[in-house]
Amino acid sequence: MKNLLKKSNNFFSRLKDGLSKTRQGLISKVENLISLGRGIDEGFYAELEEILILSDIGIQASDRFIEDLKNYVKNEKVKESNLLKDYLKKKFIEVLESGQNFSSEESNSKKPYVIMVVGVNGVGKTTTIGKLSSLFIKEGKKVMLAAADTFRAAADEQLEIWGRRADVPVVRGNEGSDPSSVAFDSIQSAMAKGIDILIIDTAGRLHVKKNLMEELKKMKRVIGKAMEGAPHEILLVLDSTTGQNSISQAKMFNDALELTGIVLTKLDGTAKGGIIIAIAEELKIPVKFIGVGEGIEDLQEFEPKEFVEALFSQ
Repeated sequence: MKNLLKKSNNFFSRLKDGLSKTRQGLISKVENLISLGRGIDEGFYAELEEILILSDIGIQASDRFIEDLKNYVKNEKVKESNLLKDYLKKKFIEVLESGQNFSSEESNSKKPYVIMVVGVNGVGKTTTIGKLSSLFIKEGKKVMLAAADTFRAAADEQLEIWGRRADVPVVRGNEGSDPSSVAFDSIQSAMAKGIDILIIDTAGRLHVKKNLMEELKKMKRVIGKAMEGAPHEILLVLDSTTGQNSISQAKMFNDALELTGIVLTKLDGTAKGGIIIAIAEELKIPVKFIGVGEGIEDLQEFEPKEFVEALFSQ
């Protein structure tokens, strides 16, 4: 998906605004701690680690940050805490870039480029699909949507609304019909119509007699039969306001489907945006898109350096 979209010029300012709560909850507290001019001792490290963990950076990443910081202070003979901000900034970028492994992504000369979007109900999955389609259309791509969440009555109606807004065709099945058959039909239709990008919405919860992961694995197999090499992307939508719970969600979906990327929404609604660092540290799954607001332009491709610069900006 890389290079399919161009980032809008004014996204950085919206990114800064959208990260204001996390900046106050994380960066401001770190700055207050290091600006005291205190010596670097075990008490300092303990306070810093507490700030990191409470910002949802996670225990694993926080432990590594502190250990690396101790080694840096020792090797460079750092005496004053106010010299550590640039080092922390550098480490944030390193961790986020370490998770951006795009090796699973292959160029696709055949159309359509098939994106399977997964996630539990309530994370903003259908809205994210609508925003993605609008962004792709602005790049001149022909887009089609597939309403394969046939178990939730409102899901296909929501997708239909987004389709009308963006003037994008939507393939629908009957309520309660086999979602995999909708996905299969959508690929056949997209091929016939010369569609560039097909985005398939999926269920986030099923009836008690059905297992969600088994249903999604079945859909993945059917998509592969309909078009060799598809799906080209399997994107998991996560709500950043759920904090550490999003890590367990990602592990569950990744074990079943081998995710190619994550879309992290609602970063503007939480002071714990450090969850993006926990994701990079613990999961090593690329964050492909982030959302920092309600508008279509507030969903953009994720760039680690840009993210950290916005996070540390005054």
